[in-house]
Amino acid sequence: MPPPTPTYFQTMTPIPPLPSASKLPSNDRSTSDLDLSPTTTTPTHPTPKPHRTPRLRLQLHDISHLGSQIFLTHSSLPTLLSTSVSTVLSHLYTSFPAHCIPTTRSITLILRSMPGVAYTTGTDLDPEHKEIHVSTDYIAGINEERRFEEISGVVVHEMVHCWQHNAKGTAPGGLIEGIADWVRLKAGFAPPHWRRTAEGKWDAGYEVTGYFLEWLEGEGGFGVDVVRSINEAMRGCKYEEREFWEKCCGRKVGELWEQYRSSLEEKGRDGNGARSPAVSIPSCPPAVEVYKEEAHNDSEQRKDKSKNSAKPNDEHQITLVQHETPEQSEARVKARRGGNMHIPVRPGHQG
Repeated sequence: MPPPTPTYFQTMTPIPPLPSASKLPSNDRSTSDLDLSPTTTTPTHPTPKPHRTPRLRLQLHDISHLGSQIFLTHSSLPTLLSTSVSTVLSHLYTSFPAHCIPTTRSITLILRSMPGVAYTTGTDLDPEHKEIHVSTDYIAGINEERRFEEISGVVVHEMVHCWQHNAKGTAPGGLIEGIADWVRLKAGFAPPHWRRTAEGKWDAGYEVTGYFLEWLEGEGGFGVDVVRSINEAMRGCKYEEREFWEKCCGRKVGELWEQYRSSLEEKGRDGNGARSPAVSIPSCPPAVEVYKEEAHNDSEQRKDKSKNSAKPNDEHQITLVQHETPEQSEARVKARRGGNMHIPVRPGHQG
């Protein structure tokens, strides 16, 4: 029997101002400066077929919930799951034989009230039976004009977790989530707030890693099969970073990340020819605190400071800027637990 499936979580990457836990960030700002291409890439080869066609199920915990009602009016509901399966298999397994595809036997989409956005896990009895849990609270907060794209994007992201390899549970969570957002990007469901950025580490996950993977296959010069090869390299073996990346790309991942960073800087930091937003909010910390130091410019005061450091309040004013309310912080902490692949409990359960 295959090893138990780790639980993978999906969250929104916040943009200033911070959104509430169940609502999509405002879509009022202009996105004319964005270039999220390629927004849609359809492989020219036939969709790979697994040995077993999985059974697809839908489960609603509360049909009267606004989020459930919105989902049921989704124009592509009858084919949403089957289309998402085809999308994922096309992007992850085109040009690979069928035996490379995991033997997923069933996929159940469960809509229920819970914090965060969505997560995917295997059932307790058999990890080949997958469950995608999506928050009806989150669905209820999506802007009406973006419901189709957002619901489709969330489901595609989670569907990747039903089919991707994970190096026997040893792969970085950021790489797993990055591949899921890479598929979402290639499928044409990138939200308007996504930004290319090379701040932090390559395995920050989600769209940060997703855009890095897109760069590898394009400007990075490793070809259209590089992400598929990365996924295949995680089949049936454990992850060792240096050996893994030298096998897939012939380079250390840190070197590739620095090259990607340089590429973005040449294009204007966000990779789209536009300057990055002035405020950058990390994706994982439970709260963001910025200490702003306002120093006097008087040269004589600077000299006095060097002679007598016992009067910091005369020279500097320290202001604490808190960007999140306690409620927002708690919601993000709960949702962001998915950064660790080996979560012992599921969200929404006591514990």
